Amino acid sequence: MFWRGVLGYLPANILQGVIGFLTIIVFTRLLSAEDYGRYALALSVMTLAHVATFSWLEAAMARFWAAQREGADMASHFASLYRTAFIVTAVFLPVVGLAVWLWPMPDAFRFPLAVALIGIPVRCFAKLAQERYRAAGEVRKAATLDIWNGVAGFIVGAVFALAGAGGASPLAGLLIAPLMAMPFFLPGELREARQGVVDVQRLKSYAVYGYPIAASLGLAVVLASTDRFLLALFLDEAAVGAYHAGYSIANRTLDVLFIWLGTAGTPALVMALERGGRDQLTAAAREQASTLVLIGLPAAVGVALVARPLSEFMIGEDLREAAILVTPWIALSAFLSGVTVYYFHQAFTLGRRTGWLLLAMSVPALTNVALNLLLIPRFGVLGAAWATAASFAVGLIASMSIGRRILALPIPWNALVRCSLAAGVMAVVVWFLPPIGGFAELMLDASVGAAVYGVCAWGLNAGGVRDLGRRLIGAVRARRATA
Repeated sequence: MFWRGVLGYLPANILQGVIGFLTIIVFTRLLSAEDYGRYALALSVMTLAHVATFSWLEAAMARFWAAQREGADMASHFASLYRTAFIVTAVFLPVVGLAVWLWPMPDAFRFPLAVALIGIPVRCFAKLAQERYRAAGEVRKAATLDIWNGVAGFIVGAVFALAGAGGASPLAGLLIAPLMAMPFFLPGELREARQGVVDVQRLKSYAVYGYPIAASLGLAVVLASTDRFLLALFLDEAAVGAYHAGYSIANRTLDVLFIWLGTAGTPALVMALERGGRDQLTAAAREQASTLVLIGLPAAVGVALVARPLSEFMIGEDLREAAILVTPWIALSAFLSGVTVYYFHQAFTLGRRTGWLLLAMSVPALTNVALNLLLIPRFGVLGAAWATAASFAVGLIASMSIGRRILALPIPWNALVRCSLAAGVMAVVVWFLPPIGGFAELMLDASVGAAVYGVCAWGLNAGGVRDLGRRLIGAVRARRATA
């Protein structure tokens, strides 16, 4: 199931990566540094509000679908989640409307914030459908919805930016794209829900499972966005925009990879545990962890190596220099975060002990606040990047230590050592390439680096890549022989 998902979600994640890069390239040029900073702040508030209200429902859909029996049991699962989502929406929209209207804030920030918050329920319904598709192994449907939201959201946001909507432009795309897709995915989901009844006891168990996940996601938002709010407090919105631009190019590159692997991996681990037991789970987890390191580690090292040409190509001139400074540190942070969230956090969700996840996330979140307060006033955006990297390292250690008490997931030491050796050789070779600047240097460094890493990883069999290659070749030959 894991590799079917990896291959099935690959086109969608490639496209998401392209859209992510285009978003940075376009909006750092169409928006002023101040408007880009307002967009970053509104995006952080939106993410925090989403996880505080709706994320527990999405987590329950992802975790409990595989455990349902067909018929009344499955129908009650759908009814409980979707009807609760409608009730939460009916409460959420008036409350945030009043809050945005009455809360004292600059008018230039009020409109982006309103657009961001209004779009949260729409994205929740899209996310519920997507989590159901993923849990059921319906890769094509999940990938299609993902592709639509990415492409349509970018196009709508660019149109709004050209029309002068300022910092609200990218957020308008995040609202309108899933709203346009609703007629295609929501009726089918509601048909399932109409056949069932709301089970209060079921919802309680979902809440006990999902709310700690939502709270931990809230702490993850704090971990990822405290720096923006403190930069705005100690410096200005332009500094926030510059930092967010650098953060985005590094984090988005790694995030796309980890989301891709996590999208395929999480349902596979749930299925392995529910229908195969601990032994099958251990084998599946070891394979996934090795794959995360095999792909994620060289990506992080590569982004750090090409920080300058990548920033020159992707980011507007007003935001570029700060982005060059923070990109290597955010690449490190993104790798640590990806391994933590998409692997070690699975111990809490698979073991259904999500309350401990809240504890694991509180450690790096508090560390991040303290380090940002200490470093930003003295070192500015670079201090924020240092604080982020250190906090994610602390978070990785905390999640590993606490998670092992619930469900011990294997640590792929062999893959980590071999992939590190291959990435080290890649770094040395790329370091000595000529600094010709811009897009040409970016392509030279990326192509040579990928080739060197690929050869070294294959020679070392890092992450079992050579074994995987042989299996894939054997499968292709067997299929041809059968045909």
